Amino acid sequence: MQFKLYLTKGGFNLSKVMKLKDAIAKYVEDGDVISLGGFTTNRKPYAAVNEILRQGQKDFIVEAGPAGGDWDTLIGAGRVKAYINCYTANSGYTNVSRRFRAAVEKGELLMEDYSQDVEMQRIHAAALGLPYLPCRLMMGSGLVDEWGISKEEREKIDKLPNDKFIYVENPFKKGEKLVAAPVPEIDTAIIHVQMASPDGTTRILGNTFHDVDIAIAAKKVIVTCEELVSNEYIKNFDAADNKIPGFCVDAVVHAPFGAHPSQCYDYYDYDADFYKMYNVKSKTEEDFNAFLDEWVYGVEDHEAYLNKLGATRLIGLRNVPGFGYATDVLMKGEDK
Repeated sequence: MQFKLYLTKGGFNLSKVMKLKDAIAKYVEDGDVISLGGFTTNRKPYAAVNEILRQGQKDFIVEAGPAGGDWDTLIGAGRVKAYINCYTANSGYTNVSRRFRAAVEKGELLMEDYSQDVEMQRIHAAALGLPYLPCRLMMGSGLVDEWGISKEEREKIDKLPNDKFIYVENPFKKGEKLVAAPVPEIDTAIIHVQMASPDGTTRILGNTFHDVDIAIAAKKVIVTCEELVSNEYIKNFDAADNKIPGFCVDAVVHAPFGAHPSQCYDYYDYDADFYKMYNVKSKTEEDFNAFLDEWVYGVEDHEAYLNKLGATRLIGLRNVPGFGYATDVLMKGEDK
């Protein structure tokens, strides 16, 4: 069975709709400060990541948030110059992503570690347009004592702040010391969602993670979506679910199963077999490169990737209504 990527539900007028290849070529540049949406194994924009790998963009300054195999593959392929992060794992399959870990242990990756709350609040501060984030978080921990990227290294990279943080005095409470963390200046954000329309209006079901913040903060935003619907159709839904307004978005790409192998809430579940396979393949550089050759460089585009996975496998990942996840009701019974 061949998969074709069709536009769905309605005709389109003025639009931001682009092919994935064109969107990545136009909006992802060498040296970008880049942030990807989703959370570890949830709604990660893998179709876009694979296209970046094929096209060759590199030297990224990364504001990762809670990352997974998306950034692990880009790190393993040598595309990341500096990595600002709080957590990198394919949760439930690989506790610490292997190519990321290997790069850090070998001293091949400039990596800065913030606590997860500070990293997420830094990104939120960027969406608010704040010049820095004042907080008490991390104080009293090793996260203020140890810098992953030294001041000397930071001063060599224009898009990195010169300091991990500085101490400031609370202007409203004399003598109280606070951490002032730098706010990222994000060039490009890439987010995978359940539904979008040609004008860029974006519907996200379930947890939004940091996706709305990076969409507001970034200079350039690419949205890949499971369903591409008309501008009129998307207005039929509760406005609370249409999380990102169109004026924040530069490109809309129709990419069914664009988060595979991660899950996309209410659409499909994790591909556990794929994650288990990647866990094994990412253990060594040789096997990892073979994985890239087979699953990224060896397929022309996202449509070819879906065809390689096969219809039966993809259909088996679809969420079963009433369960909220993929399951074989006939085999396991509804009480399971």
